Amino acid sequence: FILFYLRQSLALLRPGEPPLIKGWLPYLGVVLNLRKDPLRFMKTLQKQHGDTFTVLLGGKYITFILDPFQYQLVIKNHKQLSFRVFSNKLLEKAFSISQLQKNHDMNDELHLCYQFLQGKSLDILLESMMQNLKQVFEPQLLKTTSWDMAQLYPFCSSIIFEITFTTIYGKVIVCDNNKFISELRDDFLKFDDKFAYLVSNIPIELLGNVKSIREKIIKCFSSEKLAKMQGWSEVFQSRQDVLEKYYVHEDLEIGAHHLGFLWASVANTIPTMFWAMYYLLRHPEAMAAVRDEIDRLLQSTGQKKGSGFPIHLTREQLDSLICLESSIFEALRLSSYSTTIRFVEEDLTLSSETGDYCVRKGDLVAIFPPILHGDPEIFEAPEEFRYDRFIEDGKKKTTFFKRGKKLKCYLMPFGTGTSKCPGRFFALMEIKQLLVILLTYFDLEIIDDKPIGLNYSRLLFGIQYPDSDVLFRYKVKS
Repeated sequence: FILFYLRQSLALLRPGEPPLIKGWLPYLGVVLNLRKDPLRFMKTLQKQHGDTFTVLLGGKYITFILDPFQYQLVIKNHKQLSFRVFSNKLLEKAFSISQLQKNHDMNDELHLCYQFLQGKSLDILLESMMQNLKQVFEPQLLKTTSWDMAQLYPFCSSIIFEITFTTIYGKVIVCDNNKFISELRDDFLKFDDKFAYLVSNIPIELLGNVKSIREKIIKCFSSEKLAKMQGWSEVFQSRQDVLEKYYVHEDLEIGAHHLGFLWASVANTIPTMFWAMYYLLRHPEAMAAVRDEIDRLLQSTGQKKGSGFPIHLTREQLDSLICLESSIFEALRLSSYSTTIRFVEEDLTLSSETGDYCVRKGDLVAIFPPILHGDPEIFEAPEEFRYDRFIEDGKKKTTFFKRGKKLKCYLMPFGTGTSKCPGRFFALMEIKQLLVILLTYFDLEIIDDKPIGLNYSRLLFGIQYPDSDVLFRYKVKS
């Protein structure tokens, strides 16, 4: 810490480097300003210093590139700007996975497993997911048509966690599966609550009981425990095969890998589901439009909304629900703070149309998409939820402009380039399926009709939590 403080105190700009904003706090830099209101703070720095500048943030110097036409400087430079170095360090801090930094072959083989989240393998996952949804909701459909009341966030987190876990990992066959998943979910949410602190340079021993919670979850994924689960998905089976190739059977780091994969599977899907539900409940015109679209699809495919659980939609049919997809994308635009970050492996110069910028080895370079998502030149009235923002002439809208030029990147909740989320298709289909079930079989009404803001505790990572919760009620349609 002392050495870093000296470096910070003596840090001088070299020729050609972007403006440097160190803040007044040693080590922490501008972290307090950023956590208070990230978008407003970054816009202020943009006005003062232009589209490229460097900030001191939690012990790291991060150069932000805010001009969307300069994103390619980061996305296409794989040799000097490394996602793998950054992500492997993050995996070690958050999940206690250390071997990936040393073993590139294992890294490559695990990456190949993501092929089972696309194509025919995704169809198999969706079929399994629908069966799991059926088991969750069918008991509800047999109830009388009386209202049940719930807090929206726990409702979303409970369903998403159970459906995702059973679809990917299967079910525990030697004990009460519902109890196992409930306890695992509670521990997972406690762990996730400290995630932003875990990936900083704060020692884990200073973060309360998060270390013991992490160890408890990792032990749930030991090879011995995994053998008692039935219904493994292809992606999980393939990852387990790779891990057993590089670790001894008893090594708990196998469980750490599975914790990391579980986090990647649900940590952003849960708040995405919350925001999609919240905005649909708050905007009756959006709810009506999405319901009408779903009804028309069901009629065109000869499916009736009778008793029981007869609905079955293919991936192509879900993909055709452009109003539903636009509503989800709009919720993501308003809530995503996913930041594309790369590790600078050597001193280099980034050459752009607006000038050349030198960055230092060991620092980070980042793209901050909320600036893009909140740009009124790209999205009219960007603070508003408009369910049809990504629809044009009855088709998906994919063309957006800035300064009269077409944007290659206009919506980036899943990252971009080599770090683009490989599970994005699975996550979107899961949310679509769940919303189709809820909107088809249930009447839904919001009770606390109050505005909900973002909780910036996750800062540069993923979809933000809500800063409070709302009550809603639901009942089976008569």
